[in-house]
Amino acid sequence: MIYDGTMEGFFTCVFTAYEQKLKVTSISPETTAQAEIFSAAEVIITDHEKADRVKTALEKWISPAGRKRIYFAFLSEKPGIEMLLYQYIVKAIRNKKFSPDDFGDEVILKVTQIAKMVSREKHRMEAFVRFMLTEDDIYCAHITPDFNVLPIILPHFHSRYADQKWMIYDLKRKYGLFYDLNTTQYISLDLEEKLNNGVLDPSVYAASEKEFQILWQKYFKSVNIVLRKNTKLHLQHVPKRYWKYLSEKSSLSN
Repeated sequence: MIYDGTMEGFFTCVFTAYEQKLKVTSISPETTAQAEIFSAAEVIITDHEKADRVKTALEKWISPAGRKRIYFAFLSEKPGIEMLLYQYIVKAIRNKKFSPDDFGDEVILKVTQIAKMVSREKHRMEAFVRFMLTEDDIYCAHITPDFNVLPIILPHFHSRYADQKWMIYDLKRKYGLFYDLNTTQYISLDLEEKLNNGVLDPSVYAASEKEFQILWQKYFKSVNIVLRKNTKLHLQHVPKRYWKYLSEKSSLSN
């Protein structure tokens, strides 16, 4: 099965498999799908009504914790995650005593582990994302997370930054969130000309933002006690791959 890569598309695949009693051997997003050697892959068109029926059924078969793990694991975009989740759902349908905490089951354990990885990435994005003011008076942050966490960090930023316009853009997946003081919506921009080694060109930021970066870095340097420096502990709490999001480690002022 080949689908459009959305959660609704995946649920449509699940519905189709049961409706047509198909023997499913693979479910792949169209961006990464490979041709089957001995059989023609079936392209599944997303049907929101069918997807909603699967969602309703899952509410009956699987606990809220289990459904959350399905969603988080799906956002991992890991190769083969669709088949793993399909097996997870089939187990829930066939076993009336299904428990998302039955970690003796390899499928349940793998889904839970992947969901936890995505959850950790979510919390780190919420902690480490830093906004910078652009010339258009929009607070902007660009990220390149390991997983597709934008949909699950939206509530955090929507509730905490309701008094200013902001945008969080995923440079890796080429889409973002934009809040206009009323609603938050998904957007897609052409930023190729504004990128330099995966970082937005400093010219897009307001002059006051550049001054703030210099001031903040001077403050950070002044309060840093060199004799108490513990690089190992620092890296444990703030992994190096997140440094590019932090103002005190930004090169904007350079």
